[in-house]
Amino acid sequence: MIAPRLARWFLLLGLSLAGAGCGNVLYAVHSSAAEKRLEEARELGAEEYATYEYYMASEHLEKAKSEAAEADYGDASRLSSDAERYADKAIELSREAHRGAGR
Repeated sequence: MIAPRLARWFLLLGLSLAGAGCGNVLYAVHSSAAEKRLEEARELGAEEYATYEYYMASEHLEKAKSEAAEADYGDASRLSSDAERYADKAIELSREAHRGAGR
């Protein structure tokens, strides 16, 4: 009777630890992707052509770093994903501005 309860407890503990370990990996992947996209946006002049999107990406990424520093990897991962989406939009708008200017 005690063995099954003990086994369930160890299973729950193992799943909890495994789940906690994945958060920082997901954050690292999302953060790295967002950093690369933000750099690409910067190189395309997004600070000028897509000011709102560029700064939203930058601020979301900074907040993600802050959350990760406090080991809140779920929020950090979500914020990094949001940063990447804003950076993608900034890239798109910057490319459109370059096409419109004949570059």
